[in-house]
Parts: sequence; C-alpha cells; structure tokens
Amino acid sequence: MLDANVKNQLKTYLQNLKRPVELVVSADDSNKAKELSSLAQDIVDSSDLVSVTYQQGKRTPSMSVINPQNGTNITFAGLPMGHEFTSLVLALLHSGGHPIKLDEQVIEQIRQLPGEFHFETYVSLSCQTCPEVIQALNMMAAINPNITNVMIDGALFQEEVTERNIMSVPSVFLNGEAFSVGAISVVEVLNKLDKNAAGRQAEQLNKKSAFDVLVVGGGPAGAAAAIYSARKGLNTGIVADKFGGQVAETVGIENFISVSKTEGPKLVANLEAHVKDYDVDIMANQRALSLAKNGLFDVTLESGATLSSKTVLLATGARWREMNVPGEQEYRGKGVAYCPHCDGPLFKGKRVAVIGGGNSGIEAAIDLANIVEHVTVLEFDSKLRADEVLQRKAKSMGNITIITQAQTTEVKGDGTRVSSLVYTDRASGESKEVILAGIFVQIGLVPNTEWLKGVVDMTPRGEIIVDERGQTSIPGVFAAGDVTNTPYKQIIIAMGSGATASLGAFDYLIRHSEETDVKAA
Repeated sequence: MLDANVKNQLKTYLQNLKRPVELVVSADDSNKAKELSSLAQDIVDSSDLVSVTYQQGKRTPSMSVINPQNGTNITFAGLPMGHEFTSLVLALLHSGGHPIKLDEQVIEQIRQLPGEFHFETYVSLSCQTCPEVIQALNMMAAINPNITNVMIDGALFQEEVTERNIMSVPSVFLNGEAFSVGAISVVEVLNKLDKNAAGRQAEQLNKKSAFDVLVVGGGPAGAAAAIYSARKGLNTGIVADKFGGQVAETVGIENFISVSKTEGPKLVANLEAHVKDYDVDIMANQRALSLAKNGLFDVTLESGATLSSKTVLLATGARWREMNVPGEQEYRGKGVAYCPHCDGPLFKGKRVAVIGGGNSGIEAAIDLANIVEHVTVLEFDSKLRADEVLQRKAKSMGNITIITQAQTTEVKGDGTRVSSLVYTDRASGESKEVILAGIFVQIGLVPNTEWLKGVVDMTPRGEIIVDERGQTSIPGVFAAGDVTNTPYKQIIIAMGSGATASLGAFDYLIRHSEETDVKAA
C-alpha cells in the first residue's frame, strides 16, 4: 500500500510509541477494504508495539486505533490517505502514549468532562479544513475513553451522506445529532460541551498585564507582525479566532517566493510554529468585539475579556464575499458552498454552478469539472476576469458552460437542499433558472472590519486605510494584510505589510516611550 519512502518515515514516527496499540479492521472483498487491510499491515510491520485483528464493524471498510490500556478508541471509516494520513499517524502516536500538544489545563478539562460523547465526522479526502477538525476530536478521544471519534469518508459512504443530508464538510455529529459544520478547534468543542469554559478563559485573560504590541488576527500578516515585534524585545500578544485565516483553505500555493509549491494548511502550521519560537502570548479562539482608547488601547473580546496594550496591530484579514440573495443563508451547507476543494467530492456526478468569473471562480470550475456532471459558471460582468490561460482551459472542457452578464437573484430548494438557481440575464432582462444540486460562491473577499466601523478611517469597501508605515488614522493603531486598502491581496504582500506595520509600531513606541510608560503605570 505505502511506498518505501513513506514506510521508512512511518517507521521513524512510530519509534515514538511508548505502549501497545491495537488496530481493529473491518474489511470485505471490495478494493478499498483490501487497500485498508494492506495499510494496516504496513503499520504493523513498522512497529512491534502495533498489532491487528479483524472483525466486522458498523462500517466497512474501517479501522479503529485502540489503546488497550485505557480503552480509548479512534476510528477511520474509509481509507485515511490524502490529507487524512497525517491524522492517522497522529492517532497512532497519541494512542501509543506520545505527548499530546495541548496545554495541561486543556488536557485536564478534557479528562474531567462528564458523560459520554460519540463524535462522527464526515470528511472529503481533498478537504483542507477536515484534518484540523479530525485531529482536534482525535486528541480528545485519545485523552478521555468516554469520547470516541469516527472519521467517515463522505465520498465512500455516500448513502450515509445522503441520509443525513450532508452537503458540506467537515460535518460533525455528536451522539447522533448535528454538532458543527466547518472548522472547529479543541477549545471551541470544549466551549460547546462545557458551558462554563468561556467564562473561565475570560477570567484568565482579564488578569494579563498590558502588552507593548497586541496583534489582532492570526493570518500571514498577523504572524509576521508578531514575529517582528517579539524579535524587537517587545511584550507581544496575538489574539485570533484561529491561525491561518483564508490561507488555511488554499490548496496549492505556487507564488510564495523561495518555495516552489506548498499547501495552505502546511504554510499555516509553519507560521504558527514560527510564532511559537518566540516569546509571544498566543490567545487563540478569541474574537475581537471592540477597540477603544482609555489611556492605553483596550480590545474587548466576545468572551467578555478585555486586553490592554500600548499599541494595537489589526490583521483580521477577510472572508468570502456572499451573494446576499434570498435562499443563500437558508441553504448554506445544504448546497451553497464556498470551498470547492472541501465540498466538491460531495457533488460527484451532479450538476453545480460557480458564481464568479475571476481566477478563483474559473479555477474552481476546472477542478469541479473533473468530479461533477456539469458546471455552469455565472459571471456578472460582460466578460470573464480570469487569466487567459485559465479561460482557455475551462472553455476546452466539455462539461463547463460559461454565462456572462448573469446576476444571481435567488437560491431555491426543497427545504432540505438546493434544487435550482435563478439569475437575471442583464442583457435582456429575462429571468432564467438553472436546475442543479450545488452552488459554489467565488466572488471575492470582504474585510473583517465590522467591529471597527466609526473607530478608524476606512474605504467605501470597508478596508482600513493605512500609510506607508502601516499606521491607521489613530496614532498607535496599525493595520496590515487583506484587511487594509493595499491593492493586491497576496500572502507574501500580507506578510510584508505585517512586518512593516510591526516596525511602524516599534518606531511609534520609541518616539512615545515616556507617554506610554506613564499611561501603563
């Protein structure tokens, strides 16, 4: 199953096992089951501490990773390859006693959770977000034997996907009931299970001393800013909903200078690891609610906590732009999607639409055309805005139809899932309907600045206006990345602007040292 190079790597990783791990495989005569059995044997051959038994389970093919010492159970229904192979390796390591990279306080909170929690997580093996969710739930399952998690390959178990009306991944069910859709971290899961968790976190955050630089946002701009600030010896904090932002959902990155090719999740992991190399106070799973100046700058969080700092650096990035038409929100996750790489496999053999004729839209159409029956691209303008090479590729494919001057006006469905899309032909004014199962929205980004309206100067598009040093209209408040009025939204530009704004904040602190020191005191 595994090639020689991967086998050697796996053998090296499994040298970290400290206690026995048992694999329980449920297989039949299908090709996928045979591949899974071969994978299980490769794992067994890689460590004397791993054994395998075969028995019929609820789902076939499937493989459970069990710690016989404390009874923890993590199951992979399907063949955990692609992005999920890392999840399998981590499940083996954690079940085998390798330390879990979570704060001891969080680990203890997981251990003390009362009750039984059976998670089922539906994924696609091309999904960039899914491994993060699987690994979060698997870590919890490796700590508390009353928590189990089953990773289910949605493309392989289509009957379950249809029965549960799953049209977006990762989709998590807890004890048979829908729990979450999309990215979710260990702390966010705990906040949902333990209602007092958020309050305790806010109490701890309120005790923190004032920072020299507080970075709000954990994408490329925020990470670069935090690193540059820490390297200057400044007391630096970074508060973020999650690390990575839009980059975490990017599949292929081929324009990051010095790196020929990488993927979003890998770059995000490297960013977070680099930030952790420095003395930066990372406060994850926290969303900013307001910014005010009260001597120092105060950033109030949705959890109720307030953080103070001599300077603030805003790097909250942007999110996918929505169509804002009737039916979009009602059918979000039920046919309306924003990540073709994640959700595309769920629409295999079906008809879908892509909204947007820029690079993102045409790239999505090309990718989807290899999976679905047919793709209809709807572009508002009279011509496509994508690069010519992408246009030629899309037009050469036999199952992509491109419609320009099309204004989407409504998403229709049967109450449970999308059934069609209505658009207006802007040339004729005629209303038309396209019968389909899925709609992928690719119409650009919206800056995450709603919480800053009336606080700093912005463009009509909601982008924060900054000068050449990254400073906003408020002295001492800086901004960087896609949240600003920089004309080009690129990873490498966001990183550069994060460094610029951080140096700008450093310069501000030098020139206002006496003032800020007095206020801090």
